[in-house]
Amino acid sequence: MSKVRVRYAPSPTGYLHIGNARSALFNYLFARHYDGEFIIRIEDTDKARHVDEGEASQLNYLKWLGIDWDESVDVGGDYGPYRQSERSHIYKPYIDKLLEEDKAYRCYMTAEELEAEREEQLKNGQQPKYSGKHAHLTKEEEEAFIAEGREPSIRIRVPKDKTYAFNDMVKGDVSFDSNGIGDWVIVKKDGTPTYNFAVVIDDHEMDITHVLRGDDHISNTPRQLMVYDALGFEAPEFGHMTLIVNEDRKKLSKRDSGILQFIEDYEALGYLPEALFNFIALLGWTPGGEEEIFSKDEFIELFTEDRLSKSPAFFDKTKLAWVNNQYMKQKDTEAVFELALPFLVKEGVVSENASEEELDWAKRLVALYQPQMSYAAEIVELSEQFFKTEVTYDEDAKAVLAEEQVPELMDALKEIFNNLEDFKADDIKKAIKEVQKATGIKGKKLFMPIRVATTGETKGPELPNALELLGKDTVLTRIENVIKSL
Repeated sequence: MSKVRVRYAPSPTGYLHIGNARSALFNYLFARHYDGEFIIRIEDTDKARHVDEGEASQLNYLKWLGIDWDESVDVGGDYGPYRQSERSHIYKPYIDKLLEEDKAYRCYMTAEELEAEREEQLKNGQQPKYSGKHAHLTKEEEEAFIAEGREPSIRIRVPKDKTYAFNDMVKGDVSFDSNGIGDWVIVKKDGTPTYNFAVVIDDHEMDITHVLRGDDHISNTPRQLMVYDALGFEAPEFGHMTLIVNEDRKKLSKRDSGILQFIEDYEALGYLPEALFNFIALLGWTPGGEEEIFSKDEFIELFTEDRLSKSPAFFDKTKLAWVNNQYMKQKDTEAVFELALPFLVKEGVVSENASEEELDWAKRLVALYQPQMSYAAEIVELSEQFFKTEVTYDEDAKAVLAEEQVPELMDALKEIFNNLEDFKADDIKKAIKEVQKATGIKGKKLFMPIRVATTGETKGPELPNALELLGKDTVLTRIENVIKSL
């Protein structure tokens, strides 16, 4: 294999979303596995849909995910410029060459004429495609159109009865019949090269060896192969990754409100970039075996194109939460606290200018819930019991408090907790053992009512640690309220 050079080529028409991030990530892993080069090229010729922050979002959030590159608009390289809008001087000689060799021609048809032609074809039950009406204009006809003030587009001549075949790295053998494709526009009326033309020139000029992209691009491949053939270029190897699908097994769409689409949304909720990297890397690629947690270096070592899935990749929100939780549990507590603190401040449970004592309490709170957290913002929901003035009980909790041993248990608990001088986790643990000894109540019958009475929940973190953070006064007040209600 010659030196691998791959590219991720986003249009800055929006922010970095899951599908784009996966394309970038797979190209990155492919390049790094083969000691190749990874290039980011900005395809910014769609001015109508251009988003000012689109390019910055792409680059910033790829960096946040832990992806680096060898060439692009920000680091330079020997194959620039790396924005399509700055490459017009590169495209022009190729356009001229195709015109001179009569492999392309100027078409003066108006948008209205093209639409009328399309409607007529549909009416006749035909597949719409350009008829070739201006494929063989005389010089006089062209001059007449120019005199009318018409601006031409440029169309490539599509060969008749030709099969365009290639071996896809994911799909295997793929072929297209040229007869289903009419002569298509390679340069718009405003002089801008179309995507399927410019991308071929860019990939050729940048020595791209492999094109790994989403399945939605496969219909573009025959058109691009036509340009490669017309210009006498060698085409790269293509690989089209399967779609990412939602819970209904439909293509993941930006309209799927149940799934966060943009990488910045995950950063805003306090997800860990290395966890998101891990999750995205498993969307349509499998390492083999049962293991699902890998470091970036391990992914680079393992990543080969033959493990790309032929089946759609299911975006499993539950799995994402699990993956991020695995990383959360292993993360340094100080780092998790720094991620979680802004959410506690925003909720008003920690002061903006918190004292050292308050910060220490908040840090212990985060440490208590770190094993359960799927993302940093979740600390607010998980620790809600610490900020309630009144505890509310759901049906499961009420059922626990209705058990016959609860009145005796609460009375003993109140007395023994009242006598505690130090309300620390170790002391609380000993006190609960005293309650067990005094009442003879043990196991689930002992611990579950204590948890429910003091926290309002049937499950949660280590009970003595939670009670220490709640504080003696709060715990006793909640026990007394339960006794009154029985």
